[in-house]
Amino acid sequence: MEAEAADGPAGGVEAALSCFSFNQDCTSLAIGTKAGYKLFSLSSVEQLDQVHGSNEIPDVYIVERLFSSSLVVVVSHTKPRQMNVYHFKKGTEICNYSYSSNILSIRLNRQRLLVCLEESIYIHNIKDMKLLKTILDVPANPTGLCALSINHSNSYVAYPGSLTTGEIVLYDGHSLKTVCTIAAHEGTLAAITFNASGSKLASASEKGTVIRVFSVPEGQKLYEFRRGMKRYVTISSLAFSMDSQFLCASSNTETVHIFKLEHLTSSRPEEPSTWSGYMGKMFMAASTYLPAQVSDMMNQDRAFATGRLTFSGQKNICTLSTIQKLPRLLVASSDGHLYIYNLDPQDGGECVLIKTHRLLGSGTTEENKENDLRPSLPQSYAATVARPSASSASTVPDNIVPWKSEGQSEAVMMRSAPQKSGHPPSGGFGENQEGGRMACDGGRRVGAGIPGAPCLSHRTWLPAHQAPQSRLPVGTGDTVYASCYWNYITAIMSMLTNHIGL
Repeated sequence: MEAEAADGPAGGVEAALSCFSFNQDCTSLAIGTKAGYKLFSLSSVEQLDQVHGSNEIPDVYIVERLFSSSLVVVVSHTKPRQMNVYHFKKGTEICNYSYSSNILSIRLNRQRLLVCLEESIYIHNIKDMKLLKTILDVPANPTGLCALSINHSNSYVAYPGSLTTGEIVLYDGHSLKTVCTIAAHEGTLAAITFNASGSKLASASEKGTVIRVFSVPEGQKLYEFRRGMKRYVTISSLAFSMDSQFLCASSNTETVHIFKLEHLTSSRPEEPSTWSGYMGKMFMAASTYLPAQVSDMMNQDRAFATGRLTFSGQKNICTLSTIQKLPRLLVASSDGHLYIYNLDPQDGGECVLIKTHRLLGSGTTEENKENDLRPSLPQSYAATVARPSASSASTVPDNIVPWKSEGQSEAVMMRSAPQKSGHPPSGGFGENQEGGRMACDGGRRVGAGIPGAPCLSHRTWLPAHQAPQSRLPVGTGDTVYASCYWNYITAIMSMLTNHIGL
């Protein structure tokens, strides 16, 4: 889980920070700089302890630590073809190896050490550094993309199998044999990673919109997540939580997405016999008549939680770790900072930034003081483990639109989105907090100021005595709701079809 920092302006922070990587169990962070490298412990949120620092090798662009041991592997721009293995507590060099071309990435677990060049992969026995295997039939891999399972009992290796498609070659680093090839994506691969046990493999293509998870060693697709709709997004990193319940993905945008890997079942649970369940069935039934790209999109799961970054366009890596017995999202960036967020494992939502650590300079920390100024939320998981990310929700309607009919002077209050508490009951009317009755006007927003404007939420709040009974007779509400939502769904399908160029 290592990244080379993007080039920045001369003398700037980005120029000083060359690379950064989390160790295998996410308990340590290593960074490479123009002066050398540093290792930090991730055992505390409030304090970032430097475990070791060295200036013996300048201009480091790869640094990898083996779990929490004293073994660290370093590669420098001064000798890009040479790998140096150190015991940093003793201050001694264990060994060094030279290769035929520049080293692009290094992966290691307690049994194997992987050295990736552009057109070959070298597999060493980490105990004596003996070369066990050289994989030569590797398509050109200019970024050094590869992954090694941290589970030394299998030591699975994954690397791109094609220059033009997202094919993944799964290799057994223990038996030194190819296991299978996985047709993961149509486009070229951008990121791959194993979970802690080596039983799952996640991947993303250069397009960056879809993330897939496959079983290992079978290579069967287990999950498919949609990161977003943007067509040109560069995925920087993928990382499973240690318990394999979550998967996080960072990119060159300002959002880190976290997906939840729900337990797989043989069939979908039966939807309750409600209006929402009925509409869900209609929606899924319609997807069978759409092009494959659109129906696949409708079946993809969305992010369970997100982390908002204060920047975009900078190289970064993310990981999920348990620090002080609570789940955290960690993001290291080429701007020279480590960002720590709280993650709510029950409800997800937006993660709260609670600490920012400087990786360079004085090493002082910066707390997210903005959160200190916000009022407290009701006691919940998010309230007890994180500072609130937003002020308490207001009970005042989002927008009030005046509307007067003949002989009427009272305002009509309209909600711009459905409430989360539920759906309208059968009959098409519901009671609001002021005793008003909810009515649908058959697909047109009342008093919107735009003749014939479509009603996306289809909820118009009226005083009880002003509810337009003539527009929607009691007992026909479900029919009108179904009709209007069906038109809305059709419009969305049309938009998605046009978006992907079908």
